[in-house]
Amino acid sequence: MTAQAQFPTHIWLFDGVCNLCHEGVQFVLKHDRQGLIHFASIQSEAGRKLYSEHGLDPDAPDTMLFITPDGAFRESDAALELAAYLGGLWSLTRIFKIIPRPLRDRAYLFIARHRYQWFGKKDACPLPRPEWRDRFLD
Repeated sequence: MTAQAQFPTHIWLFDGVCNLCHEGVQFVLKHDRQGLIHFASIQSEAGRKLYSEHGLDPDAPDTMLFITPDGAFRESDAALELAAYLGGLWSLTRIFKIIPRPLRDRAYLFIARHRYQWFGKKDACPLPRPEWRDRFLD
């Protein structure tokens, strides 16, 4: 059985202990008016399973993963696709795809490598607000 058959169609896998990632999740929750995007921390059981299924090591979460019916996106492609799904002006972020992916990914990975140093880290993934719990896989 595929990940798409077991889970919602649009899933953002994020580092659940990263403060930057946590703020990103809060931002998407507030701006995803359709409630299309679901979430799983890479450290959760579902997150570990999906992250591994896409060839990534859940014990070394160095990129977010955004899974859609159009495919699984990582690094800068994940960020751009995720923003585009928010609609409105956010869909204009796709214009950054004109920048060659290796350059975009280099910038993404630079931030990812320094995210704990710059933004801090939590001991555990915070629980979502009650009205958003159904958007989290576990």
